[in-house]
Amino acid sequence: MAGMTRNNADVLIAGGGFAGLTLAIALRQALGPSFSVTVADPALGNSHADDERASAIVAAARRLFETIGVWDAVAADAQPILDMAVTDSRLGDAVRPVFLTFAGEVERGEPFAHMIENRHLVDVLTAKATEIGVDLRATAVTDFSHPAERADVVLGDGASLSTRLLVAADGAQSKLRSKAGIATHGWNYDQSAIVTTVAHERDHGGKAEEHFLPAGPFAILPLKGNRSSIVWTEKTPEAERIVALPDAEFHAELEQRFKLQLGEIAAVGARRVHPLGFFVARSFIAERLALIGDAAHVIHPIAGQGLNMGLKDVAALAEVIVDAARLGLDPGSATVLERYQRWRRFDTVAMGIATDSLNRLFSNRSDVLRAVRDIGLGLVDRVPNLKRLFIREAAGLVGEVPKLLRGELL
Repeated sequence: MAGMTRNNADVLIAGGGFAGLTLAIALRQALGPSFSVTVADPALGNSHADDERASAIVAAARRLFETIGVWDAVAADAQPILDMAVTDSRLGDAVRPVFLTFAGEVERGEPFAHMIENRHLVDVLTAKATEIGVDLRATAVTDFSHPAERADVVLGDGASLSTRLLVAADGAQSKLRSKAGIATHGWNYDQSAIVTTVAHERDHGGKAEEHFLPAGPFAILPLKGNRSSIVWTEKTPEAERIVALPDAEFHAELEQRFKLQLGEIAAVGARRVHPLGFFVARSFIAERLALIGDAAHVIHPIAGQGLNMGLKDVAALAEVIVDAARLGLDPGSATVLERYQRWRRFDTVAMGIATDSLNRLFSNRSDVLRAVRDIGLGLVDRVPNLKRLFIREAAGLVGEVPKLLRGELL
């Protein structure tokens, strides 16, 4: 492969979050130092010590992180989800009957998911990228154009680079997607998610719980220690009201939903509100441009798949780039990018529609729908093969799974 000057890059990734850094590491490891990869993000180098957000890493995504050599560095901070219970009730119900349970292994000794605080994983990914020679730049991509067979990119610090492929990993409000003229299809929900961390007296035992309430799901996700991350869905005005309450009143609202099965509780993290919606980019590609992660799609958190869908984008795009580069083909050519789009867009739309349907089925006050869904949950709970399929689907191990998500090197 032709050598690159310091102002050129084979691939330039705008966005240094989970998706952007993981893609950079995967490409650099597979193609070596002659293949230059740059990541540009103003947040690179910032401290993440105050970031209390946490994410569910499903088994396929964990296999990816193992394969690129970062999981061992965060494993001690990752809490395996060993069990999951699903309930369906009203807020004032004294008892929450469990309609569906999942034992938490996809293979013997392999939990279907882990919970990890974002800061641990971002720090390890940044360190790994630095170690293997990814060019990290703490600045934004501000503009790009398309001369023949390349994209010319302008950075916020005044530097300019020429790249064969520009990757937009710059989030749901992607400026690169906008500049490329790629529309999104979807809608906002009249819902927002309250996210915080809760400390509790008793050990959670690695058990996650999803309580379906009329306003939306209330998820309790286990973290290391006697702590859990909660994702609490309410109508947007109600979510904003609850977050603004004084501590004692917020605690009362929290306790009413969390209950006391783990003893006394206390909110120990910052309270944040995230408006919810469903959006999919009309195209995941444009000339010399590929979208990954939230730049390509945003779905409802009801199934906890948003981050993991982004990592599936990463694994698929890395595979098509590596396959092309090894054949001496241009990794930013339309043929290569079309392969990525065919692989990911239909699957993404299908998952988005599934999560949208789940949300509409459960986030309502209809007694008729409640009876139908509870019968359905009960039937799934009694059919072991169907439950195993659900677990493997949730773990990201169904369908055309990219090599990295199967734990295979590129």
